[in-house]
Parts: sequence; C-alpha cells; structure tokens
Amino acid sequence: MILKIAIPIPLGHSFDYLPPATCDYAKLIPGCRIKVPFGARTVIGVLINTAKKASIPESRLKPALELLDQEPVLPQTLMQLNQWASDYYHHPIGEAMLNSLPKLLRDGKAATVRTQLVAPQTLPSPAIKLNSHQQKAVDIINSNTTFKVFLLDGVTGSGKTEVYLQVIAETIAAGKQALVLVPEIGLTPQTVTRFQERFNVPIALFHSQLTDRERLDAWIAAKDGTASIVIGTRSVIFTPLAKPGIIVLDEEHDLSFQQQSGLRYSARDIAVMRGKLEDIPVVLGSATPSLESLYNAERKRYQRLVLPERAGTAIHPSFHVVDLRNQKLQDGLSATLIQEIKLHLSQNNQILLFLNRRGYAPTLLCHSCGFVVECNRCDARMTLHQKPHFLHCHHCGATKPVPKICPECNSDQLLPLGLGTERIEAAIKEIIPEAKVLRIDRDSTRKKQAFAQMLTDIHAQNYQILIGTQMLAKGHHFPNVTMVAIMGIDNSLLSSDFRAEENVAQLIMQVAGRAGRAEKPGKVFIQTYNPHHPLLLQLINYDYKGFTQKSLAERKAANLPPFNFFALLRAESKVQATTMEFLEDLAQQMQKILPAEVKLLGPIPAPLERKAGLYRAQLLINSKKRPLLHKILDHLIEQIRKTKLAAKVNWSLDVDPADML
Repeated sequence: MILKIAIPIPLGHSFDYLPPATCDYAKLIPGCRIKVPFGARTVIGVLINTAKKASIPESRLKPALELLDQEPVLPQTLMQLNQWASDYYHHPIGEAMLNSLPKLLRDGKAATVRTQLVAPQTLPSPAIKLNSHQQKAVDIINSNTTFKVFLLDGVTGSGKTEVYLQVIAETIAAGKQALVLVPEIGLTPQTVTRFQERFNVPIALFHSQLTDRERLDAWIAAKDGTASIVIGTRSVIFTPLAKPGIIVLDEEHDLSFQQQSGLRYSARDIAVMRGKLEDIPVVLGSATPSLESLYNAERKRYQRLVLPERAGTAIHPSFHVVDLRNQKLQDGLSATLIQEIKLHLSQNNQILLFLNRRGYAPTLLCHSCGFVVECNRCDARMTLHQKPHFLHCHHCGATKPVPKICPECNSDQLLPLGLGTERIEAAIKEIIPEAKVLRIDRDSTRKKQAFAQMLTDIHAQNYQILIGTQMLAKGHHFPNVTMVAIMGIDNSLLSSDFRAEENVAQLIMQVAGRAGRAEKPGKVFIQTYNPHHPLLLQLINYDYKGFTQKSLAERKAANLPPFNFFALLRAESKVQATTMEFLEDLAQQMQKILPAEVKLLGPIPAPLERKAGLYRAQLLINSKKRPLLHKILDHLIEQIRKTKLAAKVNWSLDVDPADML
C-alpha cells in the first residue's frame, strides 16, 4: 500500500509514503492526519488516498511515522471541497487541506474536547409574525431540502434575519445542522444573541478572537453534531458538520468574504460549492446583492426571493444631498448637517455619522513649503492620529512621532489636511459639548469585547451621536437612529477601479439602512462636491435595481466580470526591476501559447507600487471562457516553477480578484 499524503508546503502535488511500521491498514482512511518525515523535519500531513503503485521508485520511499487519528478529521465532502478549492484557485493541495483545520490539529494535537458546548439555559423567544413576502420566502426555501441556491434580496430592515431564523428552525426540527456566515467579527455577537434568544440548542461560534483551544472545542462540537447551529466569519465555511442541513451567508456582497492571503478564496463561492457537495440548500442574503449574484439569478442558477418592504411599521428613510460647493465647513461639517444633528438630538434620537477613514487627518502638510509626511516604506502619506498622538501608515503599520517643525524648511506651520473619524469626533464635541459621543473604528475597538460592549451601550441609549467607519455600515439594528450622515465619498465616486461604483452604491445603501428602522422615520444626508452625480441621483430614488442593470450592461460591453473571467498574478520584491522582469518574462512565455480568447494585460506597477518596502506589480489574465482561463493558469503555474526569478520574488495568484490593488 502506498499513501498519498498532502503536506503544507508550496508545491501542487501530494507525496508518496509507505504506511507506518505498526499500523492497522484498515484505519488508513482518507481525511486522517499522519506524521511523516520531510527532509530534516517532521511534519503533519493529511492522507488523501492510497494506491498500489508509487509515482517514484519504491526504494526511495520513506515510511510514515504515526497515524494521529482513529477516524478522519476531514470527512469526504470536505476533502472534495478542499480539492476543488485547490484546483480552482491553483493553490497547493497540502496548504488547502491543512489550513482548513484548527491550529491545534495542524500542530498534531489530539482531536479531543476540553470544554463541552451546552445549550443556553433560557426560554426561547417566540417567532415573529412574518409579512407576506417573508412568509413566501420561508415557504419556498423550506420546500427544498436538496441543493439549490436562493438569493434573498431584501431592502435594509426588511427582516432577512427573521427569514433565516424561521428557515433554520425547520432545519433543526428535521435533526440537521445550520451553518451561518457573517462578514465581520463585529456582527458575530449580535447574530449569536439573536440565535440564542430564539433557539434552546448548542451554538458553536467561530471568529478570530477565539483562543486556539476554544476554536478546537467549537470545531469538534460542529463535527460531532453537538452544535445544532454553527456561526462564524469566512473560514467557518470549511468546518465539518455531522448532519448538514442548510448554509446561510448574510451580506453576500461584502468584500470581507474574500480571503486576501494564502488560499485566496471567496467564501460565497466556496459556500455554493459546499452546498452542491453536501446536497443542501444555500441562502445568500443582501440588501445590495453583488452584480455576480444578480447575474446568476438572471441566468436561473440562483432563485431570487425579493423582500421589497421594511418589516413591521418601519418605512424607508428620506434622502437629502448636501451640496458642499462654496459652503463654509466646520471641520468637514456643513451648516445644514450641524442644524439637523441638533434637531434630532432635541427629539431624543440617535445620530450616526459615517466616514470610512480612521485617524484624525489623512495628511500632514507644511503650509510654508508644501512638504507632506510620507511613509518611508510605502508610496503613501501617513495618517495623523491624536490619541495617542503619532503618525501611522495604514498600509504597512509603520509609525512616526509627529514633527514639531517641517524637516524641509523648518517652518512650524504643519497643518492636518482632510478628515478622519477622530477629527469629526473632536469637532462634534466642540460644537455640541453636551452630546454623548461614541467613536467606533478599528482603533477604538482593539480590546477584546470592546465592540460588543459598545453595541450594548448604543442599544441602552448611553450615547447620542455615533461616529464610525464601515464597521457600523452593515447588519446592525439601531432602532433609535433617525439620522444618518454620509461623509467623504467623493474619492470613491471618482475611482478608476471598475468595481468602485458597485462598492460605493452598496456602502451608501447599507449605511442609509441604519436610519429609521423602527417606528420613527429616518433621514439620510449625503455630503458631496458632486451633487449631480448619476449614481447618487439613482440611489436617492431607491433605484439600486436600475443601477445594477445599467452596470451589468456596461460590464458586458467592456468585457468585464461577470461576463469575462479574470485572474491576477501579483509579484513583489525589494528590487523594482526584479519584480517587473519576473512578470515580463512570464508574459513573453505565455504569449506563445495564448489562444485568441485570452488576453494578457500588463505587467504594470500596482496602484500602490511600494508597500512595506517591497515593489509590487501585476499581470492580468482575461478570458472569455472560464475553463480556458484555468487551462492557461495551469500553464502559468508550470512556467513559474521553471523560472529562476521566482525564487527572488513573492508571488500570488488571485482567481476572480475582488479588487485590483
């Protein structure tokens, strides 16, 4: 017997071994972990399958050292899923297999539980009465127990979560498990609370703030069926389930579902493939569905279920565009905005001010000579922070003390330019000192449980004005927020990225959706220097559907996704010429075999060329046919392995890239 073992190294194949000397062959089942010698090291691998013949002379084979599991840690469907992910994203099979396991299992620890998962000791709350659109969606989903993808397209506040809850109730009643994905760790406590209030069953929770031990205990509870509901961020899609019944992915459009390092997968696409392998339904929910999902619904790959109205008595908020041209601003706040903030405060309501830029100011400028403080390691300006007082590069993490005089001309006229959440916070405290203000961004939520406590304080109305980044933009239900102000979106409206308009449209609609979610009507104010921008005019009339139809037509005319298929080869090194030479070499080799339906664009420097001291460039592969793209990528990987310069650069391949940065 020859063992085919996946080992977590950057090579695209498995390795052949002989069985351990003292091992029952019947226990050598695919999906088990095996300790093996690899060069001078001992590593943990996963048994993929067994064979009668080796791919190398048997005299060169080494015996494996130890079988670590009595039963597979990866069931057959997850083995198939990892193999598919490895093939589709052209990522080494060993890394794909092992990275889907908790760290303690990757380190060779036993798959045993230390703390048993238990059900909440509370009386479950009753289900909420659904409106006709919600009930129709629940009935359609529940009538289907095999693989099918449903796109739950519901406006903000339409009660998508209640649909999830009632569908999952049916799944649990049938003795099966539900897998629920949310895009951000910040949404996890809120989601868990909703589920714990409704279901008196064990719920396994996964997110990045768990310890390795907590993660393993939750993983085992999901695998052995103890947990009826499994909730987590994108990596939870690889968690084994004993009795899979349904997969729900909330905010399916969100870019957080895209892994940006290692195996660069889309959790949404992996969820759909897993649903197919497990033969269970998949529900993708969003108020602003991605163009890819809408396109799949048009082609009848997904069934679209629409929730056009807000649940209960809530109505859509009204939109108001504030023209900033020729207006006098107070730290970025217009007189109109200040007046409205005071009005809503007088009515004992809460206000949300949205600015997707943390820190005090994105630029520190010398008023005398024009010098700007830039990062020494990136092609980027350093952001000024006030508490603590320092300069910070948001790309590489580098910090500097704030200079007292200009290093170029010795002037002390150093001015902060632009707006960040800290600056808006300081301005509000100066203009309305009596208001209780809470700032929510990555800086203010670094401590464990900080964000969860902030959400509790918001619901208790301990704060009147909430200032935050996109952490506040999605999924949160703040019944007392009646006013939302959106600031600083003009850069996004003018971006050259072909996905920029889609992303800013989703962001505006999601942020606006935080207003007027209960009995009180809501207002949304958009401050802009482009009040007549076609996108804004479309969105303030709630015509997201019209925007998506227009955008899909433009994408089709320009041969852009989802009508064409992209892969982006990125490379970086300490020497600019080496990075470009590596990609140029590959481009020349690939041009010799490219069919007419495949185009190479580049190589060109990345939009942010220098990051963390490395020079970055990229090569875009554009194909009219998906199978043809993957065939070309197989050739590309093979060519990279033959290229001597590959050892001098860091490179990565991103299939279906979510951004071009």
